[in-house]
Amino acid sequence: MSIRLTTLPNGFRIVSGHMDAVETVSVGVWVDVGTRHEPEAINGVAHLLEHMAFKGTKRRSAAAIAEEIEAVGGHLNAYTSREHTAYYAKVLKEDVGLAVDILADILQNSVFDPAELDRERTVILQEIGQANDTPDDIIFDFFQERAYPNQPMGRPVLGRPEIIESISRDTVANYLHENYSAERMVLSAAGNVDHDALVALAERLFSGLKQSSEIPMETARYVGGEMRENRDLEQVHIVLGFPGIPYLDPDHYAASVLSTAMGGGMSSRLFQEIREKRGLVYSIYSFAHGYSDGGLFGIYAGTGEESVAELIPVLCEEIVKMAEGLDEAELKRARAQLKAGMLMALESTSTRCEQLAQHLLVYGELFDVAEIVERIEAVDNEAVIRVAKGLFTAQPTFAVLGPIERVEGFTELLGRFPG
Repeated sequence: MSIRLTTLPNGFRIVSGHMDAVETVSVGVWVDVGTRHEPEAINGVAHLLEHMAFKGTKRRSAAAIAEEIEAVGGHLNAYTSREHTAYYAKVLKEDVGLAVDILADILQNSVFDPAELDRERTVILQEIGQANDTPDDIIFDFFQERAYPNQPMGRPVLGRPEIIESISRDTVANYLHENYSAERMVLSAAGNVDHDALVALAERLFSGLKQSSEIPMETARYVGGEMRENRDLEQVHIVLGFPGIPYLDPDHYAASVLSTAMGGGMSSRLFQEIREKRGLVYSIYSFAHGYSDGGLFGIYAGTGEESVAELIPVLCEEIVKMAEGLDEAELKRARAQLKAGMLMALESTSTRCEQLAQHLLVYGELFDVAEIVERIEAVDNEAVIRVAKGLFTAQPTFAVLGPIERVEGFTELLGRFPG
């Protein structure tokens, strides 16, 4: 895949990856702003804006936006994360111009009709309610809030109901105008796309974007601790974690290898020891999330009320043992899983499009598959041990939801770790 990058005079970047063997193109605009850039009083505005962008522009009604993209068999979507917001489409190669035109329109000409805003508030309140009713989803918000309390990095992406109900039309519009500036945005495309034609579209549709000063961003301060909520559920949902590795840290890939070996598949230590040998869980896995200035490394497990007392000591023991390193077979397997997972995912135009944009926003340079494979292959046992020792001696974060009467106390949990 040939990757090309062009930057317009206003700082707006266009990146594309050409794939000859497909007839489609995934294209989107990624914005280097998310939940952590919101003032506390309007937590949830980034996600609300993402919804409102599809609710009508000066040129198109909400219905017209949906009808135009679906008339060519395409689809349009968006998401908000703690550091980025994305608006993207997938279309046949001959319809790239329409997709980019719609994206440019919703990001620059949305009218934020008050009646549409009121309706969308209700939709988002239902989305929050659905998340709260999904324990293996909301437990991660609880975990994030406890890891980063009283700061932007710990606030929920969806926002809080009382704030969503009160955010005004002008607040949403001002948030877009203040934060969606040219140098913070990337137009990314992957598939059977012509880069020069894409640049010509961007010059016509995005050259009017303003430049702006840097957005103030509060540094992420990991704290940790525990959060418990007793609910009448069939299972106890647990997330146990530690401060992780930032994207830009040289040990970011070592943390990913460590996570894969610990709980990244059916051959992982946690799956084999806790599910296969002991039958204590149905679902258990680990994760290594990086941010620009921090990260989280954690394990999720869902278990029955009668098994939780046995699960936690075994889980903690397996975590501590990771600091002893991996045997050669484990290390090779974890590296192979990471490498193959990335390469297989990149067969999708949507994944390639997202990777190109996110890599450019995070690292400020082009996505290089060969370089990433090389970094994964370079992870040795010494790096895994160094990362494990650094992670697991820190204050843990423990979030638990469900019938929690048999869950051991936080002081007892702390005693299971060397820190």
